[in-house]
Formats: sequence, structure tokens, C-alpha cells
Amino acid sequence: MIKAYKCFREGLINRYGEKFTIGKVYHVENEILFRKNGFHMCANLEDTLRFFDSFADNIEIANVSGFGKVDKYDDEYYEFFDMYATEYMIINHALTIEEIISYTNHISEMQLKRFLSLYKLNDLELEYFKEKCKKNTMLMQTIDYYQGNHEKIKLLKK
Repeated sequence: MIKAYKCFREGLINRYGEKFTIGKVYHVENEILFRKNGFHMCANLEDTLRFFDSFADNIEIANVSGFGKVDKYDDEYYEFFDMYATEYMIINHALTIEEIISYTNHISEMQLKRFLSLYKLNDLELEYFKEKCKKNTMLMQTIDYYQGNHEKIKLLKK
């Protein structure tokens, strides 16, 4: 069994408009291939954000389990690892904002950079990460650029 994360639109709705329910087991037919068929999930929370534009959509991230036939995919060029397509999936629970923020306290600097560049922070989260990352120029630039403050990045480049 694979323990992973999966991103949804608000209301646990996938990219294709299908609504999912916490605790229900889902099954897909045919050959399981990451690029074609199966329930997609990622071992790393921040990697799920690659598949949604969290700046345009209201998203939910869920803790899921996948089992049955599995196809693993790694995208070494972009450093996305341990992504899966599975035959069966169960949504264990939707993560709270507190759980998502707590997750970021236990990841590498590069994972945090990826998270900050793909996840839309609210004002309170933005202040939290600015304080947390204030001594790290790369992370501060990531926050400023991706969270909407492009003018400060221009000044830093001069």
C-alpha cells in the first residue's frame, strides 16, 4: 500500500469534474500507466501542486492510499520523484491548513522552494513564511516572486 498525497479542486473534485468522498474505495479498469490511466498521487505533498494551478483554483490536498497495480514515475529533470498511478485509491482525509504548514517544517529547502512557488498563500501564511525564511535569500526571492510581489525581485537583481 502506498501512502501519498493527492490534490483536488475545492470539494474533492478532480481535474475532470468527478467528485470524491473521504473513506470510499475507488477502482479503475484497464492497464495502469502513470501518463494514461490510474489514480495519480505523489509521495511528496508539494509535488501534487504541479498538477493544479493553486493560484487560479481553490484546492484541497488529501492524504490518500493507493494499492493494487501500481506504476511509479520519476521526473528527474524537474526533480519530481515518487509519483504513482494506482488501480485502487482511498481518500483518508483532507488536510487542514495547519497540517499543510506543519508538513513544510519537515522538508528540504528545495522542497520548500517548490511548495512556495506552487501554493497560493493567504495573508497569514505569507507572513508566517516571510518570518520563517527571512534569513534565506533564495526562499525570500521565491516568496516575493511567486506570491505576487514581482517589484521586489527586480530591485534585488540590480
